[in-house]
Amino acid sequence: MSEQNFDIVVLGGGSGGYAAALRAVQLGFTVALIEKDKLGGTCLHRGCVPTKALLHTAEVADVARDAAKYGVNATLDSIDMTTVNAHRDGIVTSKWKGLQGLIKARGITVIEGEGRLVSPTSVQVGADTIVGKNVILATGSYSRSLPGLELGGRVITSEQALTLDYIPKKVAVLGGGVIGVEFASVWKSFGADVTIIEALPHLVPNEEESISKQLERAFRKRGIEYSLGVRFQSVSQNESGVVVTLEDGKTIEAELLLVAVGRGPATAGLGFEEVGITMDRGFVIANERLATNVPGVYAIGDIVPGLQLAHRSFQQGIFVAEEIAGLNPIIVEDINIPKITYCDPEVASVGYSEAKAAEKFGADQISSYDYNLGGNAKSSILGTAGSVKVVRVNDGPVVGVHMIGARVGELIGEAQLAVNWEAYPEDIAPLIHAHPTQNEAMGEAFLYLAGKPLHAL
Repeated sequence: MSEQNFDIVVLGGGSGGYAAALRAVQLGFTVALIEKDKLGGTCLHRGCVPTKALLHTAEVADVARDAAKYGVNATLDSIDMTTVNAHRDGIVTSKWKGLQGLIKARGITVIEGEGRLVSPTSVQVGADTIVGKNVILATGSYSRSLPGLELGGRVITSEQALTLDYIPKKVAVLGGGVIGVEFASVWKSFGADVTIIEALPHLVPNEEESISKQLERAFRKRGIEYSLGVRFQSVSQNESGVVVTLEDGKTIEAELLLVAVGRGPATAGLGFEEVGITMDRGFVIANERLATNVPGVYAIGDIVPGLQLAHRSFQQGIFVAEEIAGLNPIIVEDINIPKITYCDPEVASVGYSEAKAAEKFGADQISSYDYNLGGNAKSSILGTAGSVKVVRVNDGPVVGVHMIGARVGELIGEAQLAVNWEAYPEDIAPLIHAHPTQNEAMGEAFLYLAGKPLHAL
């Protein structure tokens, strides 16, 4: 047995953990980063990055399928999943190697193995004890299921979906949130029939309702089927497929059932409760500055209740490193963290929906404008429909931006700056949006709310 001492011990090397480690060493701390699998965590290896690689391949397939419309004589012969997966794995491996090199260059001590918190200042890894003046818990999340719904066989999670070496002919997707609609979008582009099952009244139910309705119309046009507002009851499987039964008695037959009902906190058996950390249904309870009830122990990322997004984890990692250093970093509330769903069409948002803004500020104290992308030249060139909706407080700042359409995820940078810097539409209206870009659509919405619409009626 050995004991190693550091200023900060980070348990988990995903988006939050490695960001905390990198910022901490910049601030002069010695850091141990404990990871049982691969640096980069779920996002890099089993989540954000590989799924977006598949979604880009899906976009290429759709462009090839529709090439004649643009005067390009091309045909889509088939999807070669071996090459698709090799391309995806190449992207992941490249980013993983780059991250490993960066961590090494910064002088961070990486300790491979499963860590268990054994005191407020120490983590056990095998026979070794890693001691820190501060400990940051960043153990991430796992794919959840529903009570009584067993995973296995033809009932899969996103992790198994990523490793498929064939394209199923028909897939049922349980869950119409981000993961569900992204995989539905990929499989449809690859030629599969897809049915989404969502118990809530809309797809992407956490988004602005008008955006959800537009996504539903777009999916219907693409031939993606969905059942909304009825809960899953059971599934049976046989050699050829699955039969999903809903609570209203409707059945859906498919080759596979993808369970995409969200992710749970990966905290079981890691010693958190034994050390006295306050927990709730597996989540670590931390205050607004991400400190747990145990002095010197912080928690970040998916194990903290709230949005489960890689960039939230990343920002929280930086935040905690700066908090430990006494820099008093600013808090970014979950409502003001940008969100992107990379299906086709894409959905992107930041800030309050119109309904939530009305609840907070009063219905008579807010205004909104929904600019249709039909009036935007670049969107027409891309062949996309959609809209940009901006919500403001009357005589006050922009408090929400909600978008749908091809590539609108790339517009979220300006949107989150406007919301987080509490900009008024009048502040943004004089600024120039390059032509022809989709950014102009956001500019037009700001112009309208500033009282000087040009292309908007």
